[in-house]
Parts: sequence; C-alpha cells; structure tokens
Amino acid sequence: MEIPQAAEVYTRHISALPFSVRLELLALIAAGLASQARGLGEPPRHSILELQGLGAEIWEGIDAQEYVNALREGRPLPGEQRESTP
Repeated sequence: MEIPQAAEVYTRHISALPFSVRLELLALIAAGLASQARGLGEPPRHSILELQGLGAEIWEGIDAQEYVNALREGRPLPGEQRESTP
C-alpha cells in the first residue's frame, strides 16, 4: 500500500474543507506533534515565574532607595566593598 504524499492529501481531502475546519485540523496536528516531541525527550518548557525570589539573599539588609542614590552619586554602593587605590 502506497502512502500518499502530503501535497496530495492536502489537495484531495483538506483544501476543500471550510476555513474553520482546516484551522481546527491544524491545531490538532500541532498538539499531536507537540505531544510526540515531549515523548522524544525534549526538555520541558519552563516559566519565567520559576525565577521569582532567586537571589533575594543578595539584597538582604540593603535599602533599595539608598542603593539607587549611591549609584547615581557615584558613591560606594551599600553592601559593596571597594578596594582602596594607593
């Protein structure tokens, strides 16, 4: 049994379908491919929200406004230790 080529399947069966049905078919194909790709060992997608709170300990005890003021004025930043120049 010969497997029809994609262009032939599209021309004979899909192109005549209404737009909404073709769009739904496209969504089903995309979902199926995404599901299959996950099964092939692709790494799971992550959310940016997973980074929430990361590095919070760095800012412990530092006043944000004082930090910004020191940055603007070119002073040593709170929590920063600068080497003294001879």
